[in-house]
Amino acid sequence: MSVSLERIVVEPKVPATAVVIWLHGLGDSGAGFAPIVPALGLPADHAIRFIFPHAPEQAVTINGGYVMRAWYDIKSMDLHDRADMQGVLESEKGLPH
Repeated sequence: MSVSLERIVVEPKVPATAVVIWLHGLGDSGAGFAPIVPALGLPADHAIRFIFPHAPEQAVTINGGYVMRAWYDIKSMDLHDRADMQGVLESEKGLPH
């Protein structure tokens, strides 16, 4: 079952032939990066749709369980065992295709 994430979509002026899905970092949202599109200096007739999804809000273990936007729980600073792999897989299901 797929869950649709809230997101900001920036459509081109012409029909899209490509898409960029831009993921934000821990605690941010898609709104943090949406303003980048005009700053890229693309030609006015580019055909790229930009999608900036917002990660769901959830408790993040390394931040004392504080609820924030996160793609998955980060359990520790140990690079070999830091990600909640079930959460990573669940997060993938919500991304636009």
